[in-house]
Amino acid sequence: MQLSPALTDSVIKPWLARQAYSLVLRLATPAYLWRIWSRGKVEPGYRVAWPQRLGFYGAAYRHAWQDGATAKASGQGGRRPVLWLHAVSLGEARAATPLIQALRQQKPTMRLLLTHSTATGREAGKALLQPGDVQTWFPFDTPGAVRRFLKQHQPDVGVLMETEVWPNVQHVARQLGVPMVLANARLSAKSLKQGQRLAVLMRPAAQALSAVLAQTEEDALRLRLMGSPQVQVSGNVKFDMTPSPPLLEQGRAWREASLRPIVLAASTREGEEEPLLDAWLAFYGARHDATGMSLPRLWIVPRHPQRFDEVASLITRKGVSLSRRSAWPQGLPDAVAHQATVWLGDSMGEMPAYFAAARVALLGGSFEPLGGQNLIEAAACACPIIMGPSTFNFADAAALSEAAGAAVRVQNVAEAVKKAVEFCDVDERTRIVEACLAFAQAHRGAAARMACEIWGFTSPHSRDNV
Repeated sequence: MQLSPALTDSVIKPWLARQAYSLVLRLATPAYLWRIWSRGKVEPGYRVAWPQRLGFYGAAYRHAWQDGATAKASGQGGRRPVLWLHAVSLGEARAATPLIQALRQQKPTMRLLLTHSTATGREAGKALLQPGDVQTWFPFDTPGAVRRFLKQHQPDVGVLMETEVWPNVQHVARQLGVPMVLANARLSAKSLKQGQRLAVLMRPAAQALSAVLAQTEEDALRLRLMGSPQVQVSGNVKFDMTPSPPLLEQGRAWREASLRPIVLAASTREGEEEPLLDAWLAFYGARHDATGMSLPRLWIVPRHPQRFDEVASLITRKGVSLSRRSAWPQGLPDAVAHQATVWLGDSMGEMPAYFAAARVALLGGSFEPLGGQNLIEAAACACPIIMGPSTFNFADAAALSEAAGAAVRVQNVAEAVKKAVEFCDVDERTRIVEACLAFAQAHRGAAARMACEIWGFTSPHSRDNV
C-alpha cells in the first residue's frame, strides 16, 4: 500500500519528527537537570522546586492547588476559571503585567497559573500573584512532563508570551482540549528562516495554536508563513506598562545625588561592555582633567544578574574606579560612589529607576548582533534612547520610536558615546523627552484587546463566572 504524498507530508513526517524530537529530549533530560542544578550555584532560585520542571509536584503543592480550585470566589460558587500564562524570563514577566491586569479586570474571579523558565522570571512573577494563584516551573517539553503538568492544573486556556512555541506543549494541549494563545507575538525574519528549516517540527506546533495575537503587521505576516492560524494584529502590551511611581522617585533622587549627568548603558549583553568602556575612556579620558565633575557618569546595568561580578571585574581591570549599586547605604550613592567614574547597576526590578536617573540610555543588545532590548519602558520613563544597528527583536518599536524623535540610531558604540553628549544638553533633551512620552502614550490599549480575545477561548463553565 502506497501512502499519498499529501498524507506523508501532513501526518507521517510531522509525527516522526515529533517522536524523534521527544526521544532526544528524553535522552537529554539528565543533562538538562544538571544544567539547571549548576546554574543554581550562581542563582539559587534555579534549585527551588526543580522536580516541577518534569511535572512532579509534592503533596503540599497539590493540596494548595486543589484547595484553591474549590474555593468560592467573590461570594460565587463553582470552579474559578484557570488561566495559565507562561512568562519565560524577566522581560516576559514584566510585559505580562498589564495583560494580567486586563485579564483580571475582565474576569475578576480568574485564578492565575503562572509559569517561568528562569529564576529571574520567577522572582519577578511573584509580584503578579493574588490569593489562590499558583506559580510553578514551565515543564520540560517531553510528552510525559507536559501531560502531567496539564492534568495537574487543568487550565481553561493557556497563554504563551511573544516567541514561545513548543512542539509537545502544543500537541498535548490540543489532545486535552486546552486552547493555546500566543500573545504579544513577534517573529523576526531571522527566526522565521530558522523555523522554516525545522518546518516539519515547528509548523504543526504553530498550527496547533488556537490564536496568535501579533504585535505588528510584519510579525503577523511571518507568523502566517510559519503556519499559525487565526493571526491578528493586536499591538504591543509593553506600551501599557506603567512605571512604578516610587521607582521613578528613587531614580530622580539618584539623579540629584549624582552631581553629574548620567549616561545609562541599559540591559547590556555579553561582548558589549568592553567596547563601551574602551570608547568611553577614549572619548572622555583626555577631557577629565580639564572639565572635572561636569563630565557625564557612565552607569552600566547588565541584562543578566549572573554577569554582575563578571562586569565588575572587567571595569576594575580597565583601571576604572567603580561603585556598585548594591553597596550603597540607604540606597543612595555615598562618598565612594561620588568619586567613581563608573557605576554598576547590580540590582533587580529597578529598571524604571535607572531610566529616571539617566539623561540618556544606550540600548543594550543593539551594539552586537543580538537584536536589541525593549525600548518602550525607557520612553515611558521619559528617557531618550540611543540604539545601535541591531534591533531585529523589536524592529517595529525601534522604527516607530526613531520616527517619533524618541530615539536615534548610530552605527557603533563609539558614535553612541559621542552622541550622548548632545543628549546632556538641557534644551535638546527637553524636546526629546516630550517625544518619548508622546510615543509611549500613542500606542496603548493592546492589553485590553488581547484579554478580550483570550477569554473568548474559555470553556462554557468559565464563561458563567464572568
